[in-house]
Amino acid sequence: MVGAAAPESPGSHPGPATVGLPAPLVQALIEHARAEYPNEACGLIVGDRPAADGGRALRWEPTANRAASPYRYEIDPDELLRLTIATEEAGEVFWGIVHSHTHTPPRPSPTDIGLAFYPDALYVLVSLSGDDVDRTSTAPSVRAWRIVDGAVHEVKLRVTT
Repeated sequence: MVGAAAPESPGSHPGPATVGLPAPLVQALIEHARAEYPNEACGLIVGDRPAADGGRALRWEPTANRAASPYRYEIDPDELLRLTIATEEAGEVFWGIVHSHTHTPPRPSPTDIGLAFYPDALYVLVSLSGDDVDRTSTAPSVRAWRIVDGAVHEVKLRVTT
């Protein structure tokens, strides 16, 4: 994560406008981000279909941050290959690409946008910045985005039980 976060792109939203994530999965994202601090945390949410096609999240797969940096993340290539093979064999997909921001809001940075190689997945960000907490629970803020051809569109997260 380097530089200022990009604002949401104007124009037609590619959808979905809203997605649901189970509360235990959201909590697992936050716990992983806290455990990896001071470095950015990362991982994948596996789903039954792409989020862009109305798919639903099935499970969280935390991964190692090969960059081991508080400013950027890189999912370990061996873990990415293992998860790619496993999800394809199971008829599943990468529903969401997750990482944390240690000191900034949960909005994609220019670096994040440049490295967004999965246009049908959501990019889910967890912010550990004390300036950006959920107003109702004071938990770290978790937000989702579609990044398609460099355009950034927020997707509202609805936490489900």
